Amino acid sequence: MRVGLLSVLLGGLLTTAANGQESGLLNRTVKVGAASYTYQVYVPQSLRGKPNAPVILFLHGIGQRGAGGFLPADGVQGGMVRHYLEQVPAIVLLPQCRRGSYWSDAEMDRMVMGSLEQTVAELGADTQRLYLTGVSMGGYGAWHLASHHPEKFAALVSICGGSPLSNGDRFAPIARKVGQIPVWVFHGAADKVVPVSESRQMVEALKAMKANVRYSEYEGVGHNVWLKALSEQELFPWMLRQRRHEKQG
Repeated sequence: MRVGLLSVLLGGLLTTAANGQESGLLNRTVKVGAASYTYQVYVPQSLRGKPNAPVILFLHGIGQRGAGGFLPADGVQGGMVRHYLEQVPAIVLLPQCRRGSYWSDAEMDRMVMGSLEQTVAELGADTQRLYLTGVSMGGYGAWHLASHHPEKFAALVSICGGSPLSNGDRFAPIARKVGQIPVWVFHGAADKVVPVSESRQMVEALKAMKANVRYSEYEGVGHNVWLKALSEQELFPWMLRQRRHEKQG
């Protein structure tokens, strides 16, 4: 039993169908000006070759910045991550922020949106079901991208993130730009890295404009609140029910 499970976790990093369509963890490159950036895409085997699949764009935290892709290509840890991604009922897009940069930087914005455009074109994904989520620094980035490209996303999930603005009213301007995109926000009440007030104030700003927002705050939970968010059984069903409408733009 254990040997069989280990072989599932470690084997089959990439499956290629007879028609050349791939599943598993894929490495791709997008160009922004003269610079090239590697991003990763995970295609569950159940969605291989299927048109109009949904895409979840995931923005990582500050510790995963670098180049060449942040998910490990092999080993037990990488196998476990891929085993989890295989259960997600969507293509998962995994760009990587360069060291010294943030998701809200103009270059990173163009890189992420370019990788999303390429992924949709390559895999024939559903442009009405593009979902945005991020953790910590990625949560800040998710608010940035949603406010700059509200016409792109059908739903937004921010996990222990906050407003990317640094001056003035940091929340109402973001809420106005995000508009009516359905939002689910997660934060731990005991978070000592990103204050829980970041999510509380963003949620209040969204509620003030009658936005479609859900908020889950966990008493006694710190910055690792993503463990709670990812174990939320309703998260993916809720997300995948959402579809983009023209009025969201």
